[in-house]
Amino acid sequence: MSRFDQSAAEAARVRQDQLTKPQGALGRLEDLAVFMAGWQGRERPRIDRAQALVFAGNHGVVAQGITPFPPEVTAAMVANFDAGGAAINQLCRVAGADLSVVALDLDRPTADFTTGPAMTAAEVTQAMAHGADAVDADADILILGEMGIGNSTIAAALAASVLGGRAEDWVGPGTGSVGEQLAAKMRVVTEGLALHAPDSAETTLAAFGGREQAAICGAIRRARDLGIPVILDGFICCAAAIVLTRDDPDALSHCLVGHESAEPGHRQLIAAIGSRPILSLDMRLGEGSGAAVALMVLRAALECHDGMATFAEAGIG
Repeated sequence: MSRFDQSAAEAARVRQDQLTKPQGALGRLEDLAVFMAGWQGRERPRIDRAQALVFAGNHGVVAQGITPFPPEVTAAMVANFDAGGAAINQLCRVAGADLSVVALDLDRPTADFTTGPAMTAAEVTQAMAHGADAVDADADILILGEMGIGNSTIAAALAASVLGGRAEDWVGPGTGSVGEQLAAKMRVVTEGLALHAPDSAETTLAAFGGREQAAICGAIRRARDLGIPVILDGFICCAAAIVLTRDDPDALSHCLVGHESAEPGHRQLIAAIGSRPILSLDMRLGEGSGAAVALMVLRAALECHDGMATFAEAGIG
C-alpha cells in the first residue's frame, strides 16, 4: 500500500513559502499542492493524466416506490454519457479528464435489501474487481462518480450502517423524492438497518449494495495501492467510500472531497471522512460532476505551485 511521502510534502511547503506572495496567501490552494506532493512523492506534483470513472448500477429496492424515476433511466443516462450529452462530459472536457463509464449488470438489479442481502459475497468481489480494473495505473489523479436510480437510498443505508444514527439522519430527497416517496425511503432504510448487522466493508456492501458503490470501493483501494490521489464526488460517492473505513480507518487518507453536496447527509459524511470539501456550490447531480469542477481548482493549485517564481528567482528581497 502506498503511503504519504512526508519529505516531499515538506519540500513542497518550503517551496510554497518561497514563492512570490505572502506566506499562506493562496490559502487552500497551497494545502492542495502540498497534499498532491505527498501522494505523488515529488516536490512539484503535476497532473498530466486525469482519469474520471463513473460506475452505474441498478437496485431492487426501487420496487418499494422510493424514487420518482424508473430503473430504466439508469441505462438511458449511461447512453447519454456515451453520447457525450451529460454534464459530466462537458465538465471532464473543460477540466482535462478522460472519462470512462462502467455499467454494471444494469439488466440484473441487486436484491431488495429489506428482504435479504442486496448482493452475494461473490457479487461484491466481482463488482469491486470491476472498479479496481478500471483504474489507469498511469493516472496522476482519479475522479470518481456514480449513476443509479435509487442509489441515494443505498447511500443513506450505507452511511447509517457505518456511522450510526436513524434513517431520518441520512435520508434526503435525492433526485426529487418527496411526500410518500421520501417516507418510503426512510421506511426501507429503517427496515434494512434492523435486518442487517454487517461488520466489514465487504459484508456492508453485500447487505445494502449496490454494484456501483462496490466498484467505487474497489477503485479507491486500487488507487491507494498505486499511490494515485482520488477526488470523491458527493453524498453517494462518499457514502460508498466511508464503507472502507470499517476495515481501515486510514483507507481514505489519499482522497479529497470535491464538493459539499446539497443532499442533507453529506456534511456529516464529510466530517466523518475528516476532510474539507474543495467547493460548496449546492450541486446534487452526482455522476462525478462536483469532483470534475474541483479538478479545475486542483489544477490551478498546481499551476501556481510549479509556475510561480520564488523571491530569489524574481530578484525580490
